[in-house]
Amino acid sequence: MEKLSRKIGGDYPVYPEKVLQFGEGNFLRAFVDWQLNVLNKETNFNGSVVVVQPKGTNKIAGLNKQEGLFTLYLQGMKENKAVNEHMIIDTISRGIDLFTEYHQYIELAHSEELRFIISNTTEAGIYFEPKDRLEDRPQISFPGKLTAFLFHRFQAFNGDQQKGCIVIPCELIEENGIKLREIVLQYAELWNLGEEFVSWIMQNNTFCNSLVDRIVPGFPKDNIDEITEELGYQDDLVVVGEQYHQWVIEGPQWIKDEFPIDQVFLNTFIVDDLTPYRMQKVRILNGAHTAMTPIGYLAGLETVAEAVEDEEVGRYIHELIYEEIVPTLNADVKTFANDVINRFRNPYFKHYLLSISLNSTSKFTARILPTLLDYQEKKKELPQRIVFSLAALLHFYRGKREDDAAVLDWFAASWKAVDEQSITLDQFVQSCLNNQCIWGMDLTSVNGLTELVTEYLDKIEQAGMRDALMSVNEEGIS
Repeated sequence: MEKLSRKIGGDYPVYPEKVLQFGEGNFLRAFVDWQLNVLNKETNFNGSVVVVQPKGTNKIAGLNKQEGLFTLYLQGMKENKAVNEHMIIDTISRGIDLFTEYHQYIELAHSEELRFIISNTTEAGIYFEPKDRLEDRPQISFPGKLTAFLFHRFQAFNGDQQKGCIVIPCELIEENGIKLREIVLQYAELWNLGEEFVSWIMQNNTFCNSLVDRIVPGFPKDNIDEITEELGYQDDLVVVGEQYHQWVIEGPQWIKDEFPIDQVFLNTFIVDDLTPYRMQKVRILNGAHTAMTPIGYLAGLETVAEAVEDEEVGRYIHELIYEEIVPTLNADVKTFANDVINRFRNPYFKHYLLSISLNSTSKFTARILPTLLDYQEKKKELPQRIVFSLAALLHFYRGKREDDAAVLDWFAASWKAVDEQSITLDQFVQSCLNNQCIWGMDLTSVNGLTELVTEYLDKIEQAGMRDALMSVNEEGIS
């Protein structure tokens, strides 16, 4: 069967390359690139995306083989009806492999049309790597790569004030735009790039904080043969997302002059303060996702929908959201919480728990730990369901997982020591919670946390996840 290309289904326009996108993964393609596709078709945005990879991958080659095209399936509730629809997204003009085509990356910095930079490199992607150097091709970190690009652009246009960029990171960390700019300035100092470049970054580039919301299960591996038959062509980059979406961008209103989101139906808007939007989304939707993942997976489940519908795991998720997460939020968020539960039950989705588990420790730190601390401060007691999810996470890392190499090495060595009886389970938990490199703080300082995590982890170790969860649901949680 013929592979998807620009000769299938008619002519696709070639748009000026206005957007540099760090990330070729499922989320950005099903969220940002889809929205840009809408803007191209319904407004005068008239822009395409150049994609580069934050880390080594073969998806860039796959994108170029399909001439930047991919098929997006949107499945879920739309206007109170279950809707399954698909479309070809033609927003991406090309991908650049930073390891073999770095010269093209530098050439893009000279582009007159380029205006936006968008990224999604996971919560672990926005960090400062002191080993990065300007002359690296490429740098190790995403912020290092971005700084090099911006400096080459600064040089290409002799510091022209009109050639700065609008930078919109989509990583799920608080004040992602502010933090990304701070790291860019760190590199400017480390690399001695000069005060004029620093001034250009501060005055002529707009770094926006942003918040994204769309569940994207990704590639439909379970029914790709059926989808290929339906489409009539082969697409190795099919991506599935839910109908619901929300993008909140904290920035000046003039951005809409260049990014005309107010002219279309998109649930995307520019605000002065996205804090309330972020808190309800990260804590309820993302927090529940992260908390349920080790519990559901270790209970023998594969997907989010299975977890929500399961008697014991579903009860845990419901009580986690309504009894521990919602009470930490000041606004009335029960409607949003109801929507989240319904989105989890999306009949079309097989959102695999393992796909959510990537970088689970950093996700727990960003999405759940603030709720734990706020709950304890408000209630003067520990949120026991959240603590159980932390214990489940520690047990989850007995297996082969995807995370930062240092995190994986630590867990492998520590669990080996437990198995060899070099350390006790109590000592393992104490050492783990004390590891500030993992959690960003010493969690042993949280009153009673070490003891309760140890108790729950011991239950999981001795009885298995299902029996431990049942015991906690019935007895350990009042």
